[in-house]
Amino acid sequence: MILTNVETVPGKTIVEHYGLVQGSTIRAKHIGRDILAGLKNIVGGELKGYTELLVEARKQATERMVAQAHELGANAVINVRYSTASVAQGAAEILAYGTAVKVV
Repeated sequence: MILTNVETVPGKTIVEHYGLVQGSTIRAKHIGRDILAGLKNIVGGELKGYTELLVEARKQATERMVAQAHELGANAVINVRYSTASVAQGAAEILAYGTAVKVV
């Protein structure tokens, strides 16, 4: 599956358009990560536990979007975007979305 954040796939022609596809996941913070993040806030630096959480969430949301595109018969998703929203205290949704197409 080809994924791109632009409107076309360079060197390819769009022959079918399947519409919007999306994948999402909701992740909650872990108490251990919260404690370490609180300590890190005192001294500064990257909150690696949260970085890993977001990387995992983006990966899962992307995999779900790709699965939906595959079910439609697409071989590419163009205009891929990500969105994050807080859905509850300590929990956030990561949404991956784009347009499913077939290219040759």
